[in-house]
Amino acid sequence: MQDDPVSLGRRHWLRAAAAGSVAASLPLGAAAADAPPAGPALTTPFPAAPLAKPPFQLLPTGTITPSGWLRRQLEIQAAGLGGHLDETWPDVGPDSGWLGGKGESWERGPYFVDGLLPMAWQLDSPALKAKAQRFIDWTLQSDWGDGMFGPRGNDDWWPRMVMLKVLTQYQELTGDPRVVPFMTRYFHHQLQAMPTRPLRDWGRMRWQDEVVCVLWLHARTHDPKLIELAQLLKAQGYDWQGMFADFPFKEKVDPAKLKAQANGDDVFMEDIGLQVHGVNNAQALKASPVWSLVSGKAADRDAIAHQLAMLDRYHGQPNGMFSADEHLAGLEPAQGVELCAVVEAMYSLELALAIIGDAALGDRLERIAFNALPGTFTDDMWAHQYDQQPNQVECSLHRKPWTTNGPESNLFGLDPHFGCCTANFHQGWPKLNNALWMASDDDGLAAMVYAPCRVRTQVRGVAVELEQVTDYPFRQQVRIVLRPARAVEFPLRLRIPAWSRGTTLRVNGAAIKVTAGFTTITRTWQAGDVIELTFDAQVVAEAGLHGAVSFSRGALLFSLPVGEAWVPWRKRGLTTDWQVYPTTRWNYGITAKPPQVSEHPVGPMPFAAQSAAVRLTVEGRPVPAWYALEGAAEPIPAKPQAASDEPAVPLTLIPYAAAKLRVTAFPRLHGDKEPA
Repeated sequence: MQDDPVSLGRRHWLRAAAAGSVAASLPLGAAAADAPPAGPALTTPFPAAPLAKPPFQLLPTGTITPSGWLRRQLEIQAAGLGGHLDETWPDVGPDSGWLGGKGESWERGPYFVDGLLPMAWQLDSPALKAKAQRFIDWTLQSDWGDGMFGPRGNDDWWPRMVMLKVLTQYQELTGDPRVVPFMTRYFHHQLQAMPTRPLRDWGRMRWQDEVVCVLWLHARTHDPKLIELAQLLKAQGYDWQGMFADFPFKEKVDPAKLKAQANGDDVFMEDIGLQVHGVNNAQALKASPVWSLVSGKAADRDAIAHQLAMLDRYHGQPNGMFSADEHLAGLEPAQGVELCAVVEAMYSLELALAIIGDAALGDRLERIAFNALPGTFTDDMWAHQYDQQPNQVECSLHRKPWTTNGPESNLFGLDPHFGCCTANFHQGWPKLNNALWMASDDDGLAAMVYAPCRVRTQVRGVAVELEQVTDYPFRQQVRIVLRPARAVEFPLRLRIPAWSRGTTLRVNGAAIKVTAGFTTITRTWQAGDVIELTFDAQVVAEAGLHGAVSFSRGALLFSLPVGEAWVPWRKRGLTTDWQVYPTTRWNYGITAKPPQVSEHPVGPMPFAAQSAAVRLTVEGRPVPAWYALEGAAEPIPAKPQAASDEPAVPLTLIPYAAAKLRVTAFPRLHGDKEPA
């Protein structure tokens, strides 16, 4: 099989970057800051003046420990590619450039550790900690002599942005005194080097990811040079807010037009390609919120709502994401979205939720995390897709329907199409766990996303342990038990999903009035206090393109599972690449009969089809005019006609992530023959 020409262009650029020249040494701008005392942090400092103070702040990495189904999901990741990738994939193996070897020396090592590190500590796994520590120790010993660090095969700012995220988490977990002076030295070097060696391509598009780390360090050292660096990164970075102000990309990207607009053969390296790149857009969701901490401007705080509105209007998908396979791909539910875009959108939303404090961002984050994230993996997480589709009726070697991706795009495997997602997917579940609870700006705590966990932190100088027991999103009850070391008064905020119109809330059995967005309970908390939340999750029929309908209930989206025949394509070390073919009919339209809900136990693999914890029963009839072409479902008929000689049948829908072949957006049938 021949390689996709776009992928070849990108790989050619990667080889060129690896062979790039090393920047000349430059003097430091200031002395390194004093190192913090050893030991993990119990509290996170909010941004210090002149920065704006956000309503919420992420707790230090390691504060929140997963339990229940979330822990099982992280254990599955650790037992699959998440914990063994370095044993079967050379790009992050012993010869990685980020371990001092001669192998891949760009983004893949940092990507891998960005999720491996928090997962190792969340699961308290000595073996995984040791794997992560090797990358950390090599990095902290890799100074070039002028503050620059990392493999000497390239001087690209972008992969170092990812490793900086790793170092911030590592410092929070361990208090390692090497991290703060190491980062300070690098940032001072960068401040002097960037005027003559500015941001380019990926780093220029993703400048906001480094600003997150710059502001993290400023909160600890108050070094004014860091504000200068943040301003320089913004000045050299791409203006995402300006692009979305008059959003020009309102249709599926045409590869021929895209290439014609680019100045060279490789559209990835030209602005026109980078602007419509899905992962860049996912990372850009954090750009304006992060910059609002520096600017203090309401326009920057509010810009994310417009960004999401534009992506939804022109490229939105039922799973909470926007299509991008590889580039923005329109509204058809057979278009895909890259796994990298999913985990990066989650991270952007986690940060934006803290900075903006808009509960609607939490709703969006849950829709993506509980559907799109697990929906692109095999149940055991030993294989993943590059692109997933809401209407995914075959996973095979076809060119259709991708914008610029190749025929491997929706196969399940080790590194289908391109290996960035293989390295980067690891951050999804661990970082979601880290965002379940946050500190509030009035010295309190806030429940931001619901999943089973334990929190150990300090509130107003008092050690507080909190246990959250729930099977959410598969169930709608959340029980929170507080155990402060001594009685302490503080506000506790609970995010109330917008879809829950009849939420009930009790503290020690006494009813509490619920308010939209966040409900705040301020009281003196005693050991053993219990909060009980019950959400009202009704089945919602969501309208889509061509009059299509999708079904959600609470944070879960539902799909019709299509029978699956898994055919091994090639063996890849410890794992296998798979094609998946349909074995049952999928082209149904939905009648007006109301859905019925049934609940079942949450299984050891929370998102497995065989043990789907929630099921919807709807009624459908075959629509013969709706068919697949080259393995992809054709557009949903705008005026679907059911087969006249076939009766309506019950269809069981299961959570989106449980169905690897699936139909999520259905034609809606109308007419006298349909039941009322």
